[in-house]
Amino acid sequence: MSPSVQIQNIFAGQALLPDGWHDNVRLCFDGDGFFTTVQADQKPQPEDRRVDIAIPPMPGLHSHAFQRAMAGLTETRHNPADSFWSWREQMYRLAAAIDPDTLRAIAAQLYVEMLRAGYTQVAEFHYLHRAPDGQPYAQPAEMPLAVIDAAGQAGIGMTMLPALYRHAGFGRPLAPEQRRFASSPEFLARVVTDITARHTGNPLVNTGVALHSLRAADGGDIRETLRLLPGDAPVHIHIAEQMKEVEDCIAFLGRRPVAWLLDEMPVDERWCLVHATHMDHDETMRLARSGAVAGICPITEANLGDGFFPFMDYVDAGGRFGIGSDSNVLLNVAEELRTLEYGQRLISQKRCRALPSGQTGSVGGYLYAQALRGGTQACGHTGGLLAAGRRADLCTLDSRNLSLPGLRGDTIMDSLVFARATLPISDVLCGGQWVVREGHHIHEERIATEFHRAITTLHSQRSSLP
Repeated sequence: MSPSVQIQNIFAGQALLPDGWHDNVRLCFDGDGFFTTVQADQKPQPEDRRVDIAIPPMPGLHSHAFQRAMAGLTETRHNPADSFWSWREQMYRLAAAIDPDTLRAIAAQLYVEMLRAGYTQVAEFHYLHRAPDGQPYAQPAEMPLAVIDAAGQAGIGMTMLPALYRHAGFGRPLAPEQRRFASSPEFLARVVTDITARHTGNPLVNTGVALHSLRAADGGDIRETLRLLPGDAPVHIHIAEQMKEVEDCIAFLGRRPVAWLLDEMPVDERWCLVHATHMDHDETMRLARSGAVAGICPITEANLGDGFFPFMDYVDAGGRFGIGSDSNVLLNVAEELRTLEYGQRLISQKRCRALPSGQTGSVGGYLYAQALRGGTQACGHTGGLLAAGRRADLCTLDSRNLSLPGLRGDTIMDSLVFARATLPISDVLCGGQWVVREGHHIHEERIATEFHRAITTLHSQRSSLP
């Protein structure tokens, strides 16, 4: 460590460390934005910042930032048969109107809201590659760089995942409304190279790749994309979100989508299968054994009517999972976990379902710890734990804002997930910077002003919003 690096200290009455809850924890971080020491059973020092409770923030493993601009605007029934597919047509209208400046403003507002909600890392599954008329930008990475710039304004960690998008459906060419999504393995390799060159050494930015879906990318293009990608980069894919997708995959490829992917591709720990809602038992067991992460997005999946992930069988088999905000209709870590658990209760007509069979203990604590682990893996980032050598990310909680006084250990997590509307976060540290203080983002007014201007512009374009 260079002599110019300043050590900063936090003293927490309770803190959630990798091996569980501890009392009287001192956490020191340096000017480079990493924890240097994390020790329990300490005494506070005069220079320490005193907090009641410290927890590791949640990584959000799946987001489409631009969709924040349509939150709440797709809840009117236009047809009794409304479904995911009719929602998608509304989303396409918005996507056609987004330019780099409006995307930057929308994403910055989203990331402010994420930080206030307790996320400090987001995996951005990005497929707005071209101009609205389908022409390429002079800088191929124009749109993802706008998103990364927005993340920098907000101070959140970014896993950028430019998406391979080649087909409208199995074996079908892109439709006119999808022309700005068009990409190729070579295009993605160029984008990843450009982003990496600009952000080498930035602990808040890393890159991987997204394969939009099996209906949008065939096996040959997927293999070529993997060949061109660095061997340790995250790989994410939408899969088996809707039954129509499953039926179309069986008709075209002769197998269910998750089965085909596990048969044909080197799915391992760097993969994240987003949604994977409609798996049979064999697919569920195989995915659990693969080491990949299931990217579950409970609020969005409920909003879109996707269905229920086979959660209990999956965790019984040791499967890894994390959570994502996906369409960003609502930013709420507690509600993502609560919706996941309550869905399983409604299916089984029993309580406290998230734990593996035979295991007892805190449901809130288990859900938070496992989503933290899976999300960190899927995002491929350097935070995720309150531990020396990890990126200095942390959320502080005021014990007076819990559902009851005197809570300790995982009863805190049960309170946060099941007895609070949102996580009662006071301050948020990301990469060694305090970006949220007393519930307010340090740049929220300026970023909100730009967001309001961007939305007003979109509203002025009659057909741009749903």
